[in-house]
Parts: sequence; C-alpha cells; structure tokens
Amino acid sequence: MTPRAPFIVPALKKHTATVIMAHGLGDSGAGWMGLAQNWRRRGMFDEVAFIFPNAPMIPITVNFGMSMPGWYDITKLGRDLDFEESIRSQDEEGILRSRDYFNVLIKEQIDQGIKPSRIVLGGFSQGGAISVFASITNKEKLGGVFGLSCYLLLSDRIKNQIPEDFPNKKTPFFLAHGLDDEVVNYEFGKTSSELVKQLGVEDVTFKSYPDLGHSADPTEIQDLEQFLNKTIPAEGETAAGL
Repeated sequence: MTPRAPFIVPALKKHTATVIMAHGLGDSGAGWMGLAQNWRRRGMFDEVAFIFPNAPMIPITVNFGMSMPGWYDITKLGRDLDFEESIRSQDEEGILRSRDYFNVLIKEQIDQGIKPSRIVLGGFSQGGAISVFASITNKEKLGGVFGLSCYLLLSDRIKNQIPEDFPNKKTPFFLAHGLDDEVVNYEFGKTSSELVKQLGVEDVTFKSYPDLGHSADPTEIQDLEQFLNKTIPAEGETAAGL
C-alpha cells in the first residue's frame, strides 16, 4: 500500500513555495499536471514547485473490491447517501495512513528550506478530503488549503486529531463544489464547509458552481488561481489578509 513516487513540476526560478495537489479516486497525479503546465505557459507561479502525489493501489469496496488508486477505502457513494451515514462508513485507518503520508510530503518540503507558510495543500474529491483533513490536523501552520468537490472526513471525531494550539486555525481554506455533482452530493460540500468553520477555522471560503458535476471548470480553476496568488505571492510581496 505504499504510494508511488509523486510527479513533480519544479520551480522555474528560486524555489520559494510548494503546492501539493492530491487526485481523486481512480486517478493519478498525472491527471492534474495540466494545471501547473497551464500556469507555466502563462508565466505564473515561477517560484512554485508543484507536487502531484500518486495514491497506492488499494481494494475499493464500491468497486466490488477491485484495486484502484485511492487514498482510503470507500464503502458507499452517490447522491442518495446521507451525510451522517457516510461518516459512519468512513475508513478511519486508511484516512490516518494517508494523512501521515501527506505529513511526510510537507516535512520533506520544510527540510528543503521551504517555510510552512509557503506550502499549500489541496486536492480534488477524495484528494481534497484527505488534504482538508491533513491540514486541519497538521502541526505546522500552512500557507493555504483547498478542496474541490470534497467533504470533511471523520467530522464526528476530527477534534481528537487537532493539535492543542490548532496551528491552522487562521489558515485560509478555499472549498468549491458543483451544484450538479452526481458523485459527492453538493450538500456534503456545503455542510462540510460549515463544519470546518465550527471547528474554529476562521478563514473559510466556500464557492458553488451552477451546472457543474463532479469535475472542475474554468471558472473554478480561475478562483483557485486567485486563491494561490493571495496565499503564496511571489517573494517580496505580502499575502493579502495574512
């Protein structure tokens, strides 16, 4: 169950910041590398290294037990799934194992000299969920967190995982969800954003997108781009609101 090595898009200039973006169930890091490549073509985020981790191959219950890339097992899925029911069926062991892996990726960046405040962790769907969970429970104050089409994991017990001083209480969170998501119910995303606030996170932005299913669209990506511009501006500039 060891994750494969991540794909990395290195910084073009002096490496001062890192974005770690986790893919969704059944995908790979390569599936999101186009984001970094698009920004590179437009001359953006030259000081940023982008890391696209690859989930390990694990048996997935909703996939009839067949193995596929996943950050944790999923036993139930779909629009008809109740939020409370989804919490009861979550794979806590797998979630904590993947959380620990993302902690390792963050520590590797810190060991390379990148300040925690210049590290952004995020992802899509299952990758967004594990990123939000890993950030809230992290011992380092990160620069920003984003989750696209995702939800809050272990929301009934996550408080037990938060460090006493809650380093990421003031860290900006950007959460986004399509109104027509057929895989992760929109209400899951909306409810999760409120639960993140209730945990004490002070800077949570939640945006919804009409006619968007379980995917990303240009408007959402543009909003993410603006979020990154604010949280990890070029060296010498000051992060807005931080």
